[in-house]
Amino acid sequence: MPDTTLPESARPESALPAQSATALDVTGWTCPAPLRDRPRVVMGHGGGGALSAELVQHLFAPAFGGEALAQLGDSAALSLGGVRLAFSTDSYVVRPLFFPGGSIGDLAVNGTVNDLAMSGARAAYLSCGFILEEGVEMSVVAGVARALGDAARAAGVEVATGDTKVVEAGHGDGIYVNTSGIGLIPDGVDLRPQRVVPGDVVIVSGEIGLHGVAIMSVREGLEFGVDVESDCAPLGGLVEAMLAVTPDLHVLRDPTRGGMAAALNEIAAASGTGVVIREGAVPVPDAVANACAILGLDPLYVANEGKLVAFVPREHADAVLEAMRAHPLGRRAAVIGEVVDSHPGLVVARTGLGGTRVVDLPIGEQLPRIC
Repeated sequence: MPDTTLPESARPESALPAQSATALDVTGWTCPAPLRDRPRVVMGHGGGGALSAELVQHLFAPAFGGEALAQLGDSAALSLGGVRLAFSTDSYVVRPLFFPGGSIGDLAVNGTVNDLAMSGARAAYLSCGFILEEGVEMSVVAGVARALGDAARAAGVEVATGDTKVVEAGHGDGIYVNTSGIGLIPDGVDLRPQRVVPGDVVIVSGEIGLHGVAIMSVREGLEFGVDVESDCAPLGGLVEAMLAVTPDLHVLRDPTRGGMAAALNEIAAASGTGVVIREGAVPVPDAVANACAILGLDPLYVANEGKLVAFVPREHADAVLEAMRAHPLGRRAAVIGEVVDSHPGLVVARTGLGGTRVVDLPIGEQLPRIC
């Protein structure tokens, strides 16, 4: 195994001179810093990065308490009546409501289905809550409802209950949707970051960054020389194909808000291990790479809605990768790195030039309102 010790210049504590810790005056900063005493909510609190983690860990979790919530996963694994259930909820505020490759209706189904799949569960039932703004065209509401119904049928899940609320004009953004879902976790499946160990292989199911770039292109009217479509898709079937090889997968995560960087950092922190990825091995389509180069973004931080990252025991990695590539949603699956016992809690990338860089948890979000 290659030496993954970080050089002195790449360590986080060397990013600023030693005296700067006391000399910095942050009162005039406009970029939100992850301060727990921040007096008001900012957009970054919903971005899936450090600000989101601060909000959950230091405000919501202490207020709610409970062992199930302490898992802080994409979905909660629960025992009820002798069976193991996965339970998840998510809210969708994407703008625009319809975008290349999908809509807020598709997201509302696939996002929750995928959160359940990351626990190994096949979604069975969804709830659906609509918050409508006064004045939104009924044809738009109907279009979102049809898209949501079509996505549910494609994912093999039933919308079993729901709710509708209307807010005054100017107090919403057309349509917001919330979905919650439940599904059964098969016997022998135990997917959680605490099972990750040094030597595990990190596999991504395909090309990253498509959803975030697709949303940005239509919202901002940007042209990148090629049409980019969201990768929005239900991942339950792909996960079943992987579990058919072995139920002994260690953890799965769908890298939505905060992108691949956020997912890898969350797993590294929760497992107390280090993660090393090979930058050149991460599948980034040319359209995403070009868009990010133009806008100064890092594809590792751009959102996905139809990809997963898997931490797999080394002895099963080849067979799992083969099964993923045999599935339509995993044809471009690739091994991108491994878990190490050095630099616990940190993710580093080996660059094409042979150097390393720390892949930090993002503070806020590069692209707001992407889901």
